[in-house]
Amino acid sequence: MTYENRLIKTEWEVRKVSLDVATDLVERFHYARGAANTATYLHGLFRHDAFWQSDCCGVAWWLPPTKSAAEATYPANWQGVLSLSRLVIVPDVPKNAATFLLAGSMHMIDRQVWPCLVTYADAWRGHTGGIYRAANWQYVGLTKPSAVWTLDGRMVARKAGPHTRTKAEMEASGAHCEGRFAKHKFVHVVGS
Repeated sequence: MTYENRLIKTEWEVRKVSLDVATDLVERFHYARGAANTATYLHGLFRHDAFWQSDCCGVAWWLPPTKSAAEATYPANWQGVLSLSRLVIVPDVPKNAATFLLAGSMHMIDRQVWPCLVTYADAWRGHTGGIYRAANWQYVGLTKPSAVWTLDGRMVARKAGPHTRTKAEMEASGAHCEGRFAKHKFVHVVGS
């Protein structure tokens, strides 16, 4: 599929997408190659004339962060923090598609329930957060570096439910530590 160089807003829309479709896109096109098995919001990028969910060209995947991450981000109401866990765009869609998807997705979130949005740009992958800057998110700095683990080309979290796996447990599972990396952190708070 090849599209024109710049997205024409009247030809595209953002709408809800199923977990199966979102998972498929993330596994095929996002560097993490995986995501959670649940979501608070899942929004997809579609051409206006697309009928099938399988015609989805991008996904914005939202989940609440861990309690400690939420408290560090928005202590005034840590339960009102929602994290953009995955943002993925199919190759060859217009260059500004990610910004269009992000903006459309943000409009579909109940901001009375979720007044604070947070996301991270992975320095490990060379990301700097240009998409978030373009969407008027506030850059709040770098996180502390943490280990990035992969297994068969897929990122693996140390956290498994309530348990945080040790380095030895990660290595025993076959995971490889790529190194320790910081992330660029961005927030978007209602009214700011």
